[in-house]
Amino acid sequence: MRRWPYGLAAVLTGVLLSSQGRVNGQLGAQLQDGVLAALISTGFGWIVLIASVVLTPAGRRGAGRVVEALRKRELRWWQCLGGFVGAYMIFTQGVTITALGVAVFTVATVSGQLVSSLLVDRAGLGPAGPQPVTVWRLLGAAIAAGAVVLALQGQFDKPENVWLFVLPAIAGFGLAWQTAMNGQVREASGNAVVAAMVNFGVSMVLLVVATAVDLLIRGWPKDFPDEWWVYTGGAFGIFVIGISTVTVRAIGVLLLSLCVVAGQLIGAVLLDVFVPARDAHLTFTEVLGAVITLVAVAVAAVRTSERMTA
Repeated sequence: MRRWPYGLAAVLTGVLLSSQGRVNGQLGAQLQDGVLAALISTGFGWIVLIASVVLTPAGRRGAGRVVEALRKRELRWWQCLGGFVGAYMIFTQGVTITALGVAVFTVATVSGQLVSSLLVDRAGLGPAGPQPVTVWRLLGAAIAAGAVVLALQGQFDKPENVWLFVLPAIAGFGLAWQTAMNGQVREASGNAVVAAMVNFGVSMVLLVVATAVDLLIRGWPKDFPDEWWVYTGGAFGIFVIGISTVTVRAIGVLLLSLCVVAGQLIGAVLLDVFVPARDAHLTFTEVLGAVITLVAVAVAAVRTSERMTA
């Protein structure tokens, strides 16, 4: 099977993920509440997905297959919880991107994502089954770790930003597991839209609870943004989850993650150059860190692709 179209789709997913981060970050900054911003973004996407499933015969059949697979224990309940990672990821976007910039935020997620991809593929949690940990994969992860240190050089004069870096790194660590779980739901349902709906629904459970606590402590925002586009983060998320659940079966968790990372870095640098965040400024070390991370992606992805083709 030719895998390059799936890899190209995964790169596009990364670009969309960076764009989603900028949109959610802007909404969180204007509301001054990253939790509420995450709920708004996810809620919009979930409503669209529910309508798509309910109003289409294929969607209803897919939802029925998920229920049946859960009843027969062909799909475990914990395999439906990938949305918890998505909720945390959206929250970190709303809290950190305006301070760190999209490029540094992306390098942070990459650092966790590459490591967790190795572990998830080795454990065989994704629908493609177990994938061995090779020297080239380890080398790619090590190069990416060095890029993380380099990208952070420009942040050391702001200690609070270094601590903020940890939040998306943790989110990145969970992304590979989320992709594997969503892939399993897609296998059970036979429908990427159903898998995305389950993911968004689980995210909503966590975010509703978190937002209720947040509003009790902070109160309701005084004003909501007038710009329509800051509410569209959920639409990006629909495509991100949908494309990921389709491609993970063909190319595995690690190769999918690497291609997504490449797209994230390309999109992040372009956004920070042409649409810079209010409090973040792209530096030479951040760009160099992103380039080195792309090298790490290429090292691991090429060798992974060769092994899968053999």
